[in-house]
Amino acid sequence: MQSVRPAAVAGSFYPRQAAVLAREVRALLAQAASPVHADAPGHPAVTPKALIVPHAGYIYSGATAALAYRQLAPGRDRIRRVVLLGPVHRVPVRGLALPGVAAFDTQLGRIPVDQDGVAALAPLPQVVVSPEAHAMEHSLEVQLPFLQTVLDDFTLLPLAVGHASPAEVAQVLDTVWGGPETVIVISSDLSHFLPYRQAQAVDQASVRQMLQLDATLTHDQACGGTPVNGLLLAAPAHGLTAELLGQCNSGDTAGDRDRVVGYAALAFYREADHVH
Repeated sequence: MQSVRPAAVAGSFYPRQAAVLAREVRALLAQAASPVHADAPGHPAVTPKALIVPHAGYIYSGATAALAYRQLAPGRDRIRRVVLLGPVHRVPVRGLALPGVAAFDTQLGRIPVDQDGVAALAPLPQVVVSPEAHAMEHSLEVQLPFLQTVLDDFTLLPLAVGHASPAEVAQVLDTVWGGPETVIVISSDLSHFLPYRQAQAVDQASVRQMLQLDATLTHDQACGGTPVNGLLLAAPAHGLTAELLGQCNSGDTAGDRDRVVGYAALAFYREADHVH
């Protein structure tokens, strides 16, 4: 078994050259709005507990993803673990699959896998190990250069989500929820291959559901519907509220408008942490 999962989609979903990749990610983040809950007099900066981010090629959804990752800037020196869930696209999985490796590599460096988190999930029957599910999976990989840019040293708990119930996903999240040192990232695009105006209407309805913490999204609404629903199910018990940071589709960025893919960035904050 490999001890390190190498980058698999560099050169297709994002630039292959390290310097070009670093420059592009920094530019996308610089263009994104400042953190919603930045420093205010008498209040420390607030970082989200969880994010929902898209996972298409950077030319399509990178600007939307950057809106979410920009929110982590105040937590750069506090966040030490990222729990990252994304849907499988190539290899079927029953449950949620760990990669069975010690680290993930990108052009920007090596990220160690959180072995304490792996051990904590070992008793859960819905958690399996599948290097095959991770080998070519882009939904997780495309998030890593953003995380490496906005955070300092951190460990990664990567889960490729296949056929599972929202309750099974929520149980996994509850098990590794952690405190301020842990951020949860859910990787999901929205509707696929609808005409532009139809996609806008469908995606707006899906985002309303997410903002209402309605954990009944279908896979037609979001390819990462399973991990999204798991987060939406877990959120109320942890006192989280959702905020929409931005929404568009491929027809707004780098694609035609006949068959588009939808993207949204959402952040989840603890109600008690909101700066008013």
